[in-house]
Amino acid sequence: VLETVARDAVLQGRTSLFITPGFGFRRVDALLTNFHLPRSTLLALVMAFAGVQETRRLYELAIAERYRFYSFGDAMLIL
Repeated sequence: VLETVARDAVLQGRTSLFITPGFGFRRVDALLTNFHLPRSTLLALVMAFAGVQETRRLYELAIAERYRFYSFGDAMLIL
């Protein structure tokens, strides 16, 4: 919603914005999230925010450190 408002300056209604890698963020500068399923739209959002290669690196590190994934897993703050 914040990125839709940044483009339309309208603070009501719905958004049809679909964020994928390559998206240019205008308002959001941090993302608090958990570790998502492969090929999910939420993982696409994380990759759009942090970059595809950096997200892969972070997920490899999380696996090596035995972080828990999905809804009941660990969270991360991406700045």
